[in-house]
Amino acid sequence: MIMVQPFANADSRIKDLADVEGVRENMLVGYGLVVGLPGTGDRIRNTPFTRESLVSMLERLGVNIRSEFLDTDNIAAVMVTANMPAFSTQGTRLDISVSALGDAESLRGGTLLVTPLYGADNEVYAVAQGSVAVSGFSARGQATNVTQGVPTNGKISNGAVVERELQFDLSLKQAVKLSLRNPDFTTARRISEAINNNVGSNVATVKDPGTITLIKPLDYNGNMITLLTNIEALRVTPDQSARVVIDEASGVVVIGDDVRVSTVAIAQGSLTISVTETPQVSQPIASFSDAGETVIVPRTDIDVFENEGNLKIVDGSVRLSDLVDGLNALGVSPRDMISILEAIKASGALQADIEVR
Repeated sequence: MIMVQPFANADSRIKDLADVEGVRENMLVGYGLVVGLPGTGDRIRNTPFTRESLVSMLERLGVNIRSEFLDTDNIAAVMVTANMPAFSTQGTRLDISVSALGDAESLRGGTLLVTPLYGADNEVYAVAQGSVAVSGFSARGQATNVTQGVPTNGKISNGAVVERELQFDLSLKQAVKLSLRNPDFTTARRISEAINNNVGSNVATVKDPGTITLIKPLDYNGNMITLLTNIEALRVTPDQSARVVIDEASGVVVIGDDVRVSTVAIAQGSLTISVTETPQVSQPIASFSDAGETVIVPRTDIDVFENEGNLKIVDGSVRLSDLVDGLNALGVSPRDMISILEAIKASGALQADIEVR
């Protein structure tokens, strides 16, 4: 399957090409317990961290069972994750994901107990709690079991509440950086020129292919947020390097519009070997042998077929459409197209980078 990448000369907004420094999500993580499971939780004897968590939780509630023998399967240790958007304030609700940490079979029907969520600085930024919604399920019988989806993963919509805000006042900034999502020298220069032509000279400066420094003019009537609002809708034509992206697992090939091919001859052929097993049963004839045995006689047929590989010439400096038409004219499969593209690159005739995933 060959996919043609859209033309690079389509104008895009600056807000779709670059991110503002400091305006990003923050990842949170926490460790908690899910209770109320219908016998699908952790086996306490196999997961000591679940037992210790249960004992510690009950001790905080005034119940001392540290010396008692525990054998329950309706509780599971889980990891809770969430993304806190930029400029989240106290009381903001967040969606959270809950994933089993031990040997629990399913989290369906469980309830997450109060779980603090920590940031990278080990500070608590949110607290999570609620009923876990699981899309997958698992059914087990005496002879077999059926599992659909992942029953050990679940979500809680609006299951966390932000308790601590990140101190970041963008309006007081005198300078910020724009980070290009696809670093490129030409694109960075075009963005800088568009900003300077709209606001004034020396406002935007290209620092490197992926970074543009934006300085608010002293005589600008507004703060940094106003400046970003005025420039984020400016349209710029992004540029890109010639690249061929190959996903060998799925057989998908994506070719950029700027890919060029020098004059090259291509031949493609395939060898097919067919092995057929047709065992036969040989039985003794009763009138001739009383001591004979029934045996299976193996019989194997092997056929070899090789497709003829026609040599085709691809003219130099062809564009993307000509390259795709030439590959399709060979009548090859996506897997063979991947091999052909890699061979053309190895010969030095493909003027592009190949990225294999």
